[in-house]
Amino acid sequence: MNTRYSDKRSLSVRIASVIGKIFILGIAGIFTAFPFIWMIVSSLKTKAEIMNSSVFLPASPQWSNITYVLFKSPIPKYMWNSTWVALVIVGLQIVSGAMLAYALVFLKFRTNKILFAMVMATYMLPVAATYIPGYIILSDWNMLNTFRGLIISSTVSIFGIFLLRQGFMQIPKGLVEAARMDGASHWRALWEIVCPMTKSSFITFGLMNFISTYNNYMWPSLITNDSNHYLVSQGLRSFFIEGGAYGTEWALVMAASAVVVVPLLVLFAFTQKWFINGIGGETGIKG
Repeated sequence: MNTRYSDKRSLSVRIASVIGKIFILGIAGIFTAFPFIWMIVSSLKTKAEIMNSSVFLPASPQWSNITYVLFKSPIPKYMWNSTWVALVIVGLQIVSGAMLAYALVFLKFRTNKILFAMVMATYMLPVAATYIPGYIILSDWNMLNTFRGLIISSTVSIFGIFLLRQGFMQIPKGLVEAARMDGASHWRALWEIVCPMTKSSFITFGLMNFISTYNNYMWPSLITNDSNHYLVSQGLRSFFIEGGAYGTEWALVMAASAVVVVPLLVLFAFTQKWFINGIGGETGIKG
């Protein structure tokens, strides 16, 4: 009887624990998602409803706000600018980061540790400290107000080098050495052996830097002032906030913000498994 009672009690405790965790996570999830939900709901309101703090749901959804942003505003052009610039930048960062990380892990030379220390030392610099030198260099190269300037100035990611190096360090060096003995070049060893075994790190790095570049505001706003070269964050601020065509039409501002954010959420939804695996340090090698 005591054993049966003890089993029932332990089961009740486990059930209560699970319910408690679900409740806490549910509350945390609601608080986390509420700003996004509020933005979506506000994008379907009228201006009067947005100004009325006692109204949460719109009386009649204003789908015209979304269609206006999609088909009659420059927001899709800014999104396109951000998307293709971010894709090119991330592609270059992956290539440059993978090559340097490969050299730091699999190549033997005397200054290996010194080189890595120098690379990481640059990561400790405040980003703002690079703005003036970067601006001067791009000005000398006549790359201000150009997509080339945006791309070339972001070709290397120190975070990406560090993340890929950590992933590469989990791979037995004997695999690369065996490939080299079979006649494989370093380039082939990197992309046909190392890269497939650390794809979680590559996907994590690519996703994080794509989102960061897509949403980047400060640096692009310093080197571009032509609306044809605006990225999405610049476009949102200049067109909707700084006395733009819509003035204080906050429903359109919310609609534009929702249109900008939704693609990133869809991207993360399809890549979250790889993202979590990459953050957790999975490299595809089982011990």
